[in-house]
Amino acid sequence: MTQKKVKLIPYTVQSIAESTNETPEGIQLVQAPAIWEKSNQGEGIVIAVIDTGADTDHPDLKDRIIGGRNFTTDHNGDISNFEDNNGHGTHVSGTIAASLNNNGVVGVAPKSQILCLKALTGEGSGNYEWIINAIKYAVEWRGPKNERVRVISMSLGGPHDVPELHNAIQNAVNQDVSVVVAAGNEGDGQEDTFEYAYPGAYNEVISVGAVSMDLKLAPFTNTNNEVDLVAPGVNVLSTYPDNKFAKLSGTSMAAPHTAGALALIINLSEKEFGRPLMEAEVYAQLIRRTLPLNYRKSAEGNGFLLLNLVEQLNDRINAPSMDGDNKQPK
Repeated sequence: MTQKKVKLIPYTVQSIAESTNETPEGIQLVQAPAIWEKSNQGEGIVIAVIDTGADTDHPDLKDRIIGGRNFTTDHNGDISNFEDNNGHGTHVSGTIAASLNNNGVVGVAPKSQILCLKALTGEGSGNYEWIINAIKYAVEWRGPKNERVRVISMSLGGPHDVPELHNAIQNAVNQDVSVVVAAGNEGDGQEDTFEYAYPGAYNEVISVGAVSMDLKLAPFTNTNNEVDLVAPGVNVLSTYPDNKFAKLSGTSMAAPHTAGALALIINLSEKEFGRPLMEAEVYAQLIRRTLPLNYRKSAEGNGFLLLNLVEQLNDRINAPSMDGDNKQPK
């Protein structure tokens, strides 16, 4: 296992900007703002981001990071230094939780908090031990108010099925931590040919494929029988190191839309049910909020993430009929 490496899912930097002030298109597309009020914007939910670290001074992230740890040899192996020396982790973190502060961008769950676990180097690669240790750390971590991690987000992968990695993920899910993973970018544009990356191919994870902003399947997105849903993954605007912003493309960008969505869904659903939900129940609530796009299940899984779908259906079902409900048919 020590010789094998896990890497960032390859991604493309489309553009970098010094400043912006907008709700990114992907955040709007998954309808996150529509359920912010009911879900309290994900407040109280901690999401562990296992990635290249984060720019902890970024104005949109500095209030969102509850803690972190470095599992790599970067920064001279200083475990307390989890600064991002790549850019990927900062971008992922912003899509999940960038603050709603009337400047920059905003994330899917702008009051959720990030546990920043740097398990990939500035070059974007890492040992499987680092990833496994980060998963274990996330599950065992407790915050200053006894918070615990409810969601793990990993936009990383490799060609190898590593049993120890699989075991760590199974343990996380068994302890009611949802594990969201990018499906991978080895796709060939064909829905009926399968490409697998691990951990995305494990049944226990929530595997997320990518679509464009016009809901077309991204040609690079992996297709296989373990894809659970799709989310925006082309030209995704989010935070970037040195207080900047960037548009990136990849299934790496689709996964954090889903991780942030889970923070909103957990708050919303646990309020409705009046009790904590198990991981399988959280997953069921997520899948309720997906809309099929008429691709093969191997490409889109259950469909596109649409957070306000349940409310929209309820409104339609409960809307009074225009011509009277009790009229006899002619």
